[in-house]
Amino acid sequence: MLSKKTKYAIKALMVLGRNYGNEPMQIVKIAQEENIPKKFLEQILLEMRNAGILYSKKGAGGGYSLNKAPEDVFLSQVMRLIDGPIALLPCVSLNFYRSCDECTQEHACGIRDTFVEVRNAMLQILNDTSIAHLINKEKELNLNVD
Repeated sequence: MLSKKTKYAIKALMVLGRNYGNEPMQIVKIAQEENIPKKFLEQILLEMRNAGILYSKKGAGGGYSLNKAPEDVFLSQVMRLIDGPIALLPCVSLNFYRSCDECTQEHACGIRDTFVEVRNAMLQILNDTSIAHLINKEKELNLNVD
């Protein structure tokens, strides 16, 4: 399940993506726009700044902005940064691999083999989905509602 922290990170990135190319946004404005607790958002934005996804400017006119175009920020990157592994089992994780304690024959495990397929399908979607894609998807969905 997607953590609340990751969901908030994605929502904040979408706000910043819509604002891309403009002045940095203050945390308070982002928090209000997406109904995210300010203190929690501060931690999330700091993590993303430290990872190079965001740029921050202090002082008057300061705030946060995307460090790269919304087309270049992908869900897989954000999810790994905030929550760690994307895979549902540690033995199928590409970046956070761990063997399962109870497993004696990993190469012959039907559960593992199935969840490798699940991981691959999920990664394909997450690697192909950028913040720009989500922003455009949201616009399309709003057009269909009216």
